[in-house]
Amino acid sequence: MDWKSFIKETRSKLANLNKELPNTFVGFNLMGKDAKKNGIVDEKTKEFVALGIAISTRCESCIGMHVEALVRLGASKAELVEVLAMCCYMGGGPSITFSAKALEAYDQLSN
Repeated sequence: MDWKSFIKETRSKLANLNKELPNTFVGFNLMGKDAKKNGIVDEKTKEFVALGIAISTRCESCIGMHVEALVRLGASKAELVEVLAMCCYMGGGPSITFSAKALEAYDQLSN
């Protein structure tokens, strides 16, 4: 999978949906802005949590966008792999498969 193209295509689809549901997106974006801000827990840690949820729910679009955010926030491959190990432990076989996708996304998006 070409993760950069996939994320771009996902954002395009979301923009189309946003045109139809602008109030829903305003609310969702407001909630996200507040949830992601640095507090006692920093944004990078929160993005790792979001990635774990994305893997457990098998949402490829979410995996791509949260890995992209982690790259932007300076997450190392070693940090990512350590979190992926926990995802695999907690989610079993399906999470192993989607953790492999997250690693592939990291490798592509960090270059």
